[in-house]
Amino acid sequence: MKRNIVIIGGGPAGLAAAAAAVEAGEKDVLILERDNHLGGILNQCIHNGFGLHTFKEELTGPEYAARFEQRVHELGIEYKLGTMVLSISPEKVVTAVSKEDGLVNIEAKAIILAMGCRERSRGALNIPGFRPAGVFSAGTAQRLVNMEGYMPGKEVVILGSGDIGLIMARRMTFEGAKVHVVAELQPYSGGLKRNIVQCLDDYGIPLKLSHTVTEIHGKERVTGVTISKVDENFKPIPGTEEYYSCDTLLLSVGLLPENELSTGAGVQLSRVTNGPEVNESLMTNIPGVFACGNVLHVHDLVDYVSEEAAAAGRAAAQYVSGDEAQEEGKVITLKPTGGVRYTVPSTIRPEHMADLLTVRFRVGNVYKNCYLSVYFGDERVQHRKKQVMAPGEMEQVILKKADLLNAGFDTVTITIEEE
Repeated sequence: MKRNIVIIGGGPAGLAAAAAAVEAGEKDVLILERDNHLGGILNQCIHNGFGLHTFKEELTGPEYAARFEQRVHELGIEYKLGTMVLSISPEKVVTAVSKEDGLVNIEAKAIILAMGCRERSRGALNIPGFRPAGVFSAGTAQRLVNMEGYMPGKEVVILGSGDIGLIMARRMTFEGAKVHVVAELQPYSGGLKRNIVQCLDDYGIPLKLSHTVTEIHGKERVTGVTISKVDENFKPIPGTEEYYSCDTLLLSVGLLPENELSTGAGVQLSRVTNGPEVNESLMTNIPGVFACGNVLHVHDLVDYVSEEAAAAGRAAAQYVSGDEAQEEGKVITLKPTGGVRYTVPSTIRPEHMADLLTVRFRVGNVYKNCYLSVYFGDERVQHRKKQVMAPGEMEQVILKKADLLNAGFDTVTITIEEE
């Protein structure tokens, strides 16, 4: 089977990319989704707060997904549900399996990676104790409560203050559970400020920073956990142990881009984000393979996922149509430094970029009353005062094509400065 564009993943990124590709003039688009519904993770995110940027109104996750599903139907885009992609070859052959079609090989002119991310598991944390029932990732608990109608437990401790953990603290409280504490290893929260206020402060749930779970008690079922304060090297401090009686421990300890397929295809990954290294067109090191959404880097707002995915869809359509010039031309490298952990994209070909390019990144610590600066070579061209920057909130700078087109420099540095 031959297709022009194959999109792997039917979540918010895949849907937005498909719609944008078709609107850009590419009619032969196929979405492959392993679940039995389009919409991805949004189907279990029944809280509001989605769509403020995209639709200028506050929607729940399923409502937001439904808007994009409707566009996919209106545009007549083909999609296959219950279809698991097994591998992608460097030659852009997608091998997938489903109940209806069995094993199929699809030769694609362009592939858009939109597989999203997964949660870091207990196995990555090295917490001592047995393996009792009652330890869940926050996302699994969210699916159980919101989609399956099951309550994971009644007495809850949450480790990690990522957005899903914060939202589940509120959700479990709504369902009648008692959330005793949210413990966070870092000296700052990993979630959005608004979620700390709306999900913890409003319900009197304590957040303990620089704390972690040092023991899980119970053999058949969790009976309690011990929480300890940690030092600057994240080592538990003896004598600071606190015991909490509980039947459930939820883990919200980070998200990892789902890139096993990308690795198999030979896509080069960033050591910081665990997502692909991409250029201004969101194209990876393999020509015709694009990446967007949480498989590229973990976003805080789905609106940004949709915006980024639409850019990937348009770029893929342009690539398939042959409009994209084959010669590389000048390549400018983006250099994150001074607290900026990474940038997306990591390289820019000025000839291929749009008039305005949004560069997104996260910082590695909490910075207050500082400046976000951009250097073209050695010359500082942007210097913006920032009240606060935190790892939980994505930052961005905007670069103009006109400034880069005939540039006499080959690096753009993004950094944080005191003055």
